[in-house]
Amino acid sequence: MPTTPESGLGAMIRTWRDRLPPSAAGLPVAHGRRTAGLRREELADLAGVSVDYVVRLEQGRATTPSVSVAAALARALQLSTAERDHLYRLARLAPPVDGAISDHLAPGVQRVLARLGDVAVAVFAADWQLVWWNHGWAALLGDPAASPPRLRNFARDRFPVGAGPAHLARWPVTEADRDATDAAVVSDLRRATGRFPRDSRLAALIRDLHAGSPRFAELWATGVVAAHREDHKTIDHPFVGPVTVDCDVLTDGDCELKIVILTAAPGSEDETKLRLTAISGAPATTPH
Repeated sequence: MPTTPESGLGAMIRTWRDRLPPSAAGLPVAHGRRTAGLRREELADLAGVSVDYVVRLEQGRATTPSVSVAAALARALQLSTAERDHLYRLARLAPPVDGAISDHLAPGVQRVLARLGDVAVAVFAADWQLVWWNHGWAALLGDPAASPPRLRNFARDRFPVGAGPAHLARWPVTEADRDATDAAVVSDLRRATGRFPRDSRLAALIRDLHAGSPRFAELWATGVVAAHREDHKTIDHPFVGPVTVDCDVLTDGDCELKIVILTAAPGSEDETKLRLTAISGAPATTPH
């Protein structure tokens, strides 16, 4: 009697892992490597979960990952939107619905990001929720992995509700025009409400900030609608001292993902310091 090919969650994770070469994920390829695709350890590191959890998923001993873990696996495996939705259904989760903010990185975007090397790069969703960062970002600003996923939001850091540490920048950061950046972030969130009017996460974020931050409420009342595109920042890095960088924001298509790139002027002392942070700064960790 012929056997039926496995098609459950564990089997699909193995299939997707086996087809993704490490080079596509920005990982070095060792000479004489026997595995063409990702190793379990590599997938675990990219997704921000333990190797044991990946083993249990693939063996069918864990079958109900959380939404955040499912999203991280989809990003790490560079799944298409249809494949991501299939992973969600196999995990007994509802796929993201139309009109909701997406945290998903398309495979093409991930390939581009992997080729940027140690340039400090992070990707935010339309509500400024951090969904991905690389080694250069963690080295320059501190590793966001130490913070709970819900709090890795640039707007929450920008307009804190109550006392508490920042979650996206571990070192002090100053800007050329803080008021302009504040206004740009608020107006960008207002623009997102028009693009994603039924997104519950965005609505909750705006309620929290409006109720808890007088500065946010003041700027929200102006009704300005715009997008955040560029800025200049100085990071007081604990090992290399102040580093001044240009902050450029690129938007990826309909999902309104924000690709934030931090660079220094070519040939400058800041460029040298930026390179040194990759050696002395915090190690990178992919978000859960």
